[in-house]
Amino acid sequence: MAHSSEIELLGRLVGFNTVSSRSNLEAIDFIKAYLAGFGVESVIIPDATGTKANLFATIGPADRPGYVLSGHTDVVPVDGQEWSRDPFDMWRDGDRLHGRGTSDMKGFIACALAGIPAMLKEPLAAPIHLALSYDEEVGCLGVHGIIEHMAKTLPPQLAVFVGEPTGMGVVGGHKGSAGLLTTVTGKACHSSRPDLGVNAIFHAMDLMGELRSYANELRSAPEAGSPFDVPYTTVSVGVVQGGTARNAIPGDCAFQWDVRATSGGVVETLVERFRAFSDGKVVPAMKEGFAGSAVATNIAYDVPPFVPDAGSHAETLAKRFAGRNEVTAVNYGSEAGIFQSAGMSTILCGPGRDSEAHITDEWITVEQLERCVGFIDRLIDHARHA
Repeated sequence: MAHSSEIELLGRLVGFNTVSSRSNLEAIDFIKAYLAGFGVESVIIPDATGTKANLFATIGPADRPGYVLSGHTDVVPVDGQEWSRDPFDMWRDGDRLHGRGTSDMKGFIACALAGIPAMLKEPLAAPIHLALSYDEEVGCLGVHGIIEHMAKTLPPQLAVFVGEPTGMGVVGGHKGSAGLLTTVTGKACHSSRPDLGVNAIFHAMDLMGELRSYANELRSAPEAGSPFDVPYTTVSVGVVQGGTARNAIPGDCAFQWDVRATSGGVVETLVERFRAFSDGKVVPAMKEGFAGSAVATNIAYDVPPFVPDAGSHAETLAKRFAGRNEVTAVNYGSEAGIFQSAGMSTILCGPGRDSEAHITDEWITVEQLERCVGFIDRLIDHARHA
């Protein structure tokens, strides 16, 4: 098969609209066919609906411990952004390549795919695996299927390299990311007779006030020595929905909230406190007006923190391949904490920067792609002689 450069491959990948709310199967089919052109087989791991899938592929001896290049195929929406051009038709402006997903994180996937010929040129002593997931942007939902597949079919791996946009710096830690939904059920009635109903929005306000008190409590006690720009766990409410009309007492209200935890166990503790407040104070007050009143809180996703592991195998190799001495932490989340929780030495290192991702006219520089190709070339050489 004729070799494709990382820029050509990135253009093809950007051309697939893989916003998380949509299917990613066209992109997966393209990658599967590309790999098949080199004789590399892919394992497709679909979601429950059959409209999305992970792709896992191995180059080299699968029965030996090896190295994982992990990336996600989904991208964030472009709604509400005024792009200069079609966000799914990549264009070049000097050293910059523009398009949705160029930085986060189809640039990394393109570099990994461009490296396939080099991986096959000579036998690898240790395998290199491609782990491409769906729905990372909405809670790292797809990667769990990849990890289950690996646990069933492969020996423990030596290191996982997650290609999130770090400017090709080495990132050894990030906060966790949990998304929660609380629904409040009261009783609707006309606003002229509030005594006949239970105002779900009022009681939701009490619940959100409790969350705000947690946020203030955490902010007042920053963690000494924290590697994060915001050195404490954060709690925020992002979406509130409720009511039908100005002159109606609302019977329902729901709000979505977010926890960015600095360490494991924090989300569980906060949810336990919140449910105790809800069940002990809010629900009893609501039931005085309507016995069917209720409050329910569900965790939509809970991505664990990526805990710094100084001197780990993945960190040591990433510093060598990237030519970096320093290791930093970032504020966003990724699947790194999930791989780490599964017992795999993990590190973040990829092309592009978070400041260039998710924005109007998202972009990545050619220089960043070249540096990523160099990183992967050094990984290939290491795997060949491991």
